[in-house]
Amino acid sequence: MTSFSEKLKSAIQRTGGCLCVGLDVDLAKLPAGLSRDSQGALTFCQAVIEATKDITAAYKPNLAFFESLGAEGFRILEKIRASIPDNAIVIMDAKRGDIGNTSQAYAKAFYENLKSDSVTLSPYMGKDSVEPFLDYPGTCSFVLCLTSNPSSSDFQLQTLQNGQKLYEWVAQTAIGWEKGKNGEVGLVVGATQTQYLKDLRKLAPDTVFLVPGVGTQGGDLPGVLKEGRAGNGYGILVNVSRQVLYASSGSDYALASRREAQKLVDEMKPYFRGVS
Repeated sequence: MTSFSEKLKSAIQRTGGCLCVGLDVDLAKLPAGLSRDSQGALTFCQAVIEATKDITAAYKPNLAFFESLGAEGFRILEKIRASIPDNAIVIMDAKRGDIGNTSQAYAKAFYENLKSDSVTLSPYMGKDSVEPFLDYPGTCSFVLCLTSNPSSSDFQLQTLQNGQKLYEWVAQTAIGWEKGKNGEVGLVVGATQTQYLKDLRKLAPDTVFLVPGVGTQGGDLPGVLKEGRAGNGYGILVNVSRQVLYASSGSDYALASRREAQKLVDEMKPYFRGVS
């Protein structure tokens, strides 16, 4: 079976960029003309996917927004998943993390039922909370490592007795969980933490990074691409949500989403041109 890293490389080569469109569906922000309910959310997501599918390497549904819709939310999530083409990567942004048997159930939900390629996880409970996800070949479990939210420094930037920052220990430890497993471990690294990205890439030269925080959150895209690509020139997905999703509040929302996505991909292309 093709590894996740190879799937990602193919997706970047196909689109010219490493754009991941985050599907953070806020009903209050749906464009005019769409019902502000689960059906409106479904129509909105499917239109954005259709408009951007040839230039987008990955899509990342944020489960919180679908779970907030109750049973209907899961129904439309399945339909949205079915709308994403097979040559694009699907990341379920769930941030799960629990004891082994619960994680086994989560892994089955995301990798068997929803047929996703990857999922975001919290590493706080340790190895046995992540291992069940690594039993699935061709997948990548993205562990929260260095996030872009203002309070990330409460824990992640704290210095341990050995002199490492906590995020460095998380990265080093989580990568070790991959050994002998079928799936890969990736790291979530916020785009607003560019000053640490270079050091983290040295620590994890071949690990796939999922980088949120570009766009509305103010992350530096050129800096991220310069410092964040893996040793093979790939190994990175840059997630953008609001800038692409809510580019227009009118009936042209799908075309506006494509325009924003295209701008981002055009900015990414020079960093992957000529990489074999």
